[in-house]
Amino acid sequence: MTSHEAVIAVKGLTKRFGTIEALCGIDLEVRPGEIFGFLGPNGAGKSTTIGILCTLLRATSGSATVAGLA
Repeated sequence: MTSHEAVIAVKGLTKRFGTIEALCGIDLEVRPGEIFGFLGPNGAGKSTTIGILCTLLRATSGSATVAGLA
């Protein structure tokens, strides 16, 4: 990983719980030195996104990498 590559990269991230779509096509990149926060109301998908990044949850579709690891 070079100093210009994203430390966190999310592309088209979708998560469904049955018929409920908790995340719908999320795209984001966090580069070295950046500070990134998740803000939003209850049910916006903040915890679900973090759960996928920490590998506690599996995405329905899309990809998420942290420090080059999927």
